[in-house]
Amino acid sequence: MLAAERRDEILARLGRDGRVVVAELVSGLGVSEDTIRRDLHELGSLGLLQRVHGGALPPPEALPFERRLEVDREAKVALAVAAVPLVASARTVILDGGTTVLEVARRLPFDWGGAVVTNAPPVAAALAGHPRAEVVLVGGKLLKAEQVAVGPVAVDAFRALRADVCVLGVCAFDPRVGATATNDEEAHVKRAMVACSRKVVALATRDKLHTAYPWVVAGLDEIDHLVTDAHDDETGAFAAAGVEVVAA
Repeated sequence: MLAAERRDEILARLGRDGRVVVAELVSGLGVSEDTIRRDLHELGSLGLLQRVHGGALPPPEALPFERRLEVDREAKVALAVAAVPLVASARTVILDGGTTVLEVARRLPFDWGGAVVTNAPPVAAALAGHPRAEVVLVGGKLLKAEQVAVGPVAVDAFRALRADVCVLGVCAFDPRVGATATNDEEAHVKRAMVACSRKVVALATRDKLHTAYPWVVAGLDEIDHLVTDAHDDETGAFAAAGVEVVAA
């Protein structure tokens, strides 16, 4: 079976069963586990599936922001609680968009007196009542589903900034390709955030690890900390690459 035929079969099984498991594909297609993982990586990079530990799922639907607020909320809160100490001593912090980063904004200590720069209106709104934090909202074209501003205005604003810490919401994080995003406009802004920050903290629930999307945000060498609820066997490759893994 040619590689193209094998990948078509993987997608056919995914459409039929709603998931594929690496072990079952190895047995059913008569190839090695490494071959199947390469196939899943390539299909994931094209946005044709969502890689998860042990297999793959169909690509996620673009849920509205309001609906995503309640998805895996307990896990997101746990990540936020673990991430807050990593920004406590910073004076200028970039808070990316996304529902997990929003939980970080909600938990900044009331005695923290630094500046938060964000392109996410919900993050800015969450900090509107903070007694000490200065809040800078970056403008641009609003992506309604993601609730973030994108475009040249947003990119230029971050290029003109020097931040102590960037708290990055991660769509997918793979030890070979790094952090990736589903949207090219959002990826451009995230890259500018990473480039202007002394330290980068990536937040990723375990389902986002060992997955990849088409648009690269940052390589592993650009990420200082990974805050995740994943198990040690799922984070070893990131730690081996020099990323400090913080357990949520």
